[in-house]
Formats: sequence, C-alpha cells, structure tokens
Amino acid sequence: MNTIKRGEAIRLLKEKCLSLVDDEHSLCEVAARRKVFCGGFSQWTFGELKERYDWIVARNPRITRAELEELANRWQLARQFVSDCNLSCDNQLGETHHQTCKGWDEFKNEELALYCKELCDRELQVVPDEPVEESVQDSAR
Repeated sequence: MNTIKRGEAIRLLKEKCLSLVDDEHSLCEVAARRKVFCGGFSQWTFGELKERYDWIVARNPRITRAELEELANRWQLARQFVSDCNLSCDNQLGETHHQTCKGWDEFKNEELALYCKELCDRELQVVPDEPVEESVQDSAR
C-alpha cells in the first residue's frame, strides 16, 4: 500500500471532486445525492441541518428539508463565488460568519484514505504532513 501525505490526499480528492461539481451543484449537494465522500447535507438529521443553516431557517421556520437543502446548496455556491473557491470544503476552511463544517479539517487521515479509495480508486495510507518547523530544521542540517 502506498503512503502519501495528508496534503497530497486532499489534492487528489479535490481533483476528483472538481469533476463532480458544477455551477449549480456544490460538493455538499453532490455528496448527499451520490452518497459519497462525507455525505454532504445528508450526513445530518433535519434538526442538525437546521442548526447549521440557522440564518436560513430564521427567515422561514416552516422550511422543509428539501427546501433547506436547495437554499443551502445555493448559499454554498454563492460563498464559493465570493471567496473564489471551487469547492465547499475549501470555502469552509476560511468561513468566519457561517461555518457549517470544518472543511478539509473535518476529516481524519483514515477518512481521507477511505475517500481516496471510494472516489479515486486508490488504496492509500494517509500520514500527517510534516510540521513546518521540522521541515525548516531538516533543510538546515
């Protein structure tokens, strides 16, 4: 089994995920619909989804799950555009006002390895990236 660093695994997943999304479908929507990756919107109960998108629910307390997922998808796409990010996972890393998840930081290395197998058909062991301090020290030796 090949071993790769966390950053490389994320790069592989981003490459694959970019082929799954378009201007109307965020990665959160695609993951929920195709039952891949983290599961997107479908990973949460309706109550949890309402908590994560409470600013949308506040304007429409009687919103259905389907309506909320549609608006959440549009919100993710709009935030990606404003933040100049191509994937919701990238956008969520820097989101300060309405963070719905931790983006790539949400996933453990073992989960990234599972997603690499599931989406990229590559069986890999994902290990942590080298801390910056160690890299600097190693290059000074």
